[in-house]
Amino acid sequence: MDPQVLARMRADAHDIFQAGVEAVDGTRAVERHCRLDGRTFWVDDVVYEISAFQHVYVIGAGKAGAAMAAAVETMLGDIVSDGVVSVKYGHVKPLTRIQCMEGGHPVPDEAGESGARAVLDMAERAKEQDLVICLLSGGGSALLPVPVDGVSLSDKQETTKILLGCGATIHEINAVRKHISQVKGGGLAEAVYPATMVTLILSDVVGDDLDVIASGPTVPDSSSFRDCVQVFEKYDIVDKIPPSVRRHIDRGVKGEVAENPKPGNLVFSTVQNAIVASNGECISVAADKARALGYQTMVLSTMLEGETSDVARVHAGIAKEVLRSGQPLSRPACLLSGGETTVTIRGNGLGGRNQEFILAAAIAIAGLDGVVVLSVGTDGTDGPTDAAGAVCDGATVDRASDLGLVPHVHLAENNAYPFFEKLGDLIKTGPTNTNVMDLRLVLVR
Repeated sequence: MDPQVLARMRADAHDIFQAGVEAVDGTRAVERHCRLDGRTFWVDDVVYEISAFQHVYVIGAGKAGAAMAAAVETMLGDIVSDGVVSVKYGHVKPLTRIQCMEGGHPVPDEAGESGARAVLDMAERAKEQDLVICLLSGGGSALLPVPVDGVSLSDKQETTKILLGCGATIHEINAVRKHISQVKGGGLAEAVYPATMVTLILSDVVGDDLDVIASGPTVPDSSSFRDCVQVFEKYDIVDKIPPSVRRHIDRGVKGEVAENPKPGNLVFSTVQNAIVASNGECISVAADKARALGYQTMVLSTMLEGETSDVARVHAGIAKEVLRSGQPLSRPACLLSGGETTVTIRGNGLGGRNQEFILAAAIAIAGLDGVVVLSVGTDGTDGPTDAAGAVCDGATVDRASDLGLVPHVHLAENNAYPFFEKLGDLIKTGPTNTNVMDLRLVLVR
């Protein structure tokens, strides 16, 4: 293929994902859904008269927490009495009235626990005459680690690592997290009650399930202690889970520990939960950008889950069909998908689900002319790396071979990062001020 055409396709892929990510920036998302009219604060179509409240507190957690807090500060100014948000290391912004506390992600650490306890303390400080604005985004689960009594932070860390490595979905991981936390699964709403609470949410879960996003600290919990046991059994990790966690879950199953608050509980009667950005919005804007660049465009799904390499091969198969028959789109074509896949870790390499997706896709499209595949985490990080994702084309495998790289070996070792680092095909964005799962695209000419 003409190198200039391939370079143009790669540039187009970058522009398309950039448009999608910018559309769901945390600051912009809050500004689209909230406004201050005099002393009236609007959140979508719900009105809050500021004069009715003695204090306005801002709390929250997640990778986009600082960006969302910046929008609230700019909008409300000195109406904000006090605030604290727990964010991932490096995801801070200069704020005046709201404190940013940094912590570890995806595995919680001591700094994250300090931030989470500060958030909980402020929630408990709120009285009936106060308004609490809660800002939640992806990463909130790891950044709100306040373990239940009898479970240490180190045990929670170990549990999180085991769940992340076994292939469990985010829904399954969060079901467990909620049941070993004082904050998650409606715990934060319980702490705030009877104050009024409005929660602004950037969704990073498939289906935008409110009780899964950041492990649902301000919504009723639909999961149970028994669900946690089923997750352990499904992935054959019962014996790997720390004894203190198993003991707490078992006590819950026996009814010796109270379940998290469920639908109908009075603590949710003063809570409004509003999704202000989602993967669907990100993908929709990316699709508009692709059409503006001249591509016939189709959104495959914003709800894709499953093993990353399997999903990659499906995308490659659709690209081959476009080349062969012009179905489901004629060329030039852009196929988009969102959601969040999982990686079952079998090797000891370095990478993330987006890099692994691209490595599996590179193998599947090897030798094809006119195909470019890109996959990124909208938060700017992919696994424990400084890359958001990677990009490949039909010549990637040949280029790798020239450098002595063996794609199948890197895939088997979950070692995509050094593979694409040597090729210069990692995508590094830095913190993006958002987190709405992943964006994947396939361009075909």
